[in-house]
Amino acid sequence: MKNLGFLSFGHWANHPAYATRTAADTLLQSIDLAVAAEALGLDGAYFRVHHFAAQLASPFPLLSAIGAKTSKIEIGTGVIDMRYENPMYMVEDAGAADLISGGRLQLGISRGSPEQVIDGWRYFGYEPNEGESDADMGRVKALEFLDKLNGVGFAEPNPYPMFPNPPGLLRLEPHAPGLRDRIWWGAASNATAIWAAENGMNLQSSTLKYDESGKPFHEQQAEQIRLYKDAWKKAGHKREPRVSVSRSIFALVNDQDRLYFGQSGKSDSIGMIEPGKQAIFGKSYAAEPDKLIEELARDEAIREADTLLLTIPNTLGVDYNVHVLSSILEHVAPGLGWR
Repeated sequence: MKNLGFLSFGHWANHPAYATRTAADTLLQSIDLAVAAEALGLDGAYFRVHHFAAQLASPFPLLSAIGAKTSKIEIGTGVIDMRYENPMYMVEDAGAADLISGGRLQLGISRGSPEQVIDGWRYFGYEPNEGESDADMGRVKALEFLDKLNGVGFAEPNPYPMFPNPPGLLRLEPHAPGLRDRIWWGAASNATAIWAAENGMNLQSSTLKYDESGKPFHEQQAEQIRLYKDAWKKAGHKREPRVSVSRSIFALVNDQDRLYFGQSGKSDSIGMIEPGKQAIFGKSYAAEPDKLIEELARDEAIREADTLLLTIPNTLGVDYNVHVLSSILEHVAPGLGWR
């Protein structure tokens, strides 16, 4: 059985074909879609985070709003770019959102990907230390975030506080018990997947990764997941890790589906996501349900993962995306043993 969730990129634009013309449209429709997805029986509602773009950015107000209007569905990100974050403030925001949702937060974080502006994190007031790359800075911030999530006191209390303090060193509040185990690392390489395992994070693997062997995307991603699982065992963590993969999957069950996705990409592609780093991008899956089941059954990485995030075309509106998700649940998931 697979945990099935959706992943929204949160786009908007003043385009006649879009149902999301403004940021308000995207935010409010994201809440409505999460509520509808929970009613369908979907397991997770996840959202991308990008800065300086007409896309979802600061995630915690949205996650908190969804948490307040739902009761079961997991709520997460894929992923928060840690180069832009203040780990201390993020612990407080994440703790509040998790408590509002009743402990359903599943936060995907990463060192980040190429952004809309050059060194965008500098505008947020952050600079790598001497000898550090921006990727190093993102990983250092991630480790600080993980450390402070544990809820152990570290700050010396004021002897003359405004309000009485508990004994000992103080921690950040509000503390969300268990959230430390619900942090995921978005890994684009085998090495960072291993690093995530060593540091006790769940693994998110997207629709792209660095091309490290020339093999098909799903085979490279499956190998990444196996390396992660081996590293987790070697690290001796007490709990079982979780692993998610993202896919663009569309069951063609009516003419509208065929119009939108009948010509979707049928093969992997190669590209560059940063200078000197060749990446492989996974193909989209779009076919009639019987054929789709056959194709997905051959995807090695989906077999290795316990969670599948379905990337959705959020600009087409809530009703159509409910149709996309319900088509997978009704026509595809049972044939693959996911439900």
